[in-house]
Amino acid sequence: MKHILVYIDGTEESIAAAQYAIILSRSAGADLTALYVVNTRALDDLVKSKIFLKSEEEEYKTDLEKDAERYLNHVRNLARGKGVVIKTVHISGSVQAEIKKHITELKIDLLVIGELSKIRSRRDELFNEAERAMRSVHCPVLIVKNSEEVWNLFENYT
Repeated sequence: MKHILVYIDGTEESIAAAQYAIILSRSAGADLTALYVVNTRALDDLVKSKIFLKSEEEEYKTDLEKDAERYLNHVRNLARGKGVVIKTVHISGSVQAEIKKHITELKIDLLVIGELSKIRSRRDELFNEAERAMRSVHCPVLIVKNSEEVWNLFENYT
């Protein structure tokens, strides 16, 4: 394993995935990249369905961009604390498309994602972009579960 990609979406589960990926990267001596995708597809859908006005979309996107940087900085600090160099990528677009694109471009050997959210409706199942990406990538995928156990593992890893 030479290069790991961890997908960050601002959830507790994605931070646990980052912690696990940091440990895995250090143990395997693999390069590590964290990817945060601001989901512009979802924003476009909100405008089309008239939930957001176009002006509200821009304001919300700006907030999401700031969130992305905050979470990537947090992951960068977590990695630094464990002596791991991490490359961070912050991009806008379709989550599924960007994950697949970066896996190909960076020659990723393993995709690490946080536990998938509970499906509350058929619509949730159809529009869960991380799950769609997980199902369509050509590399192995590691789904990190049990955030509390991962946190303990991360804290005690030296």
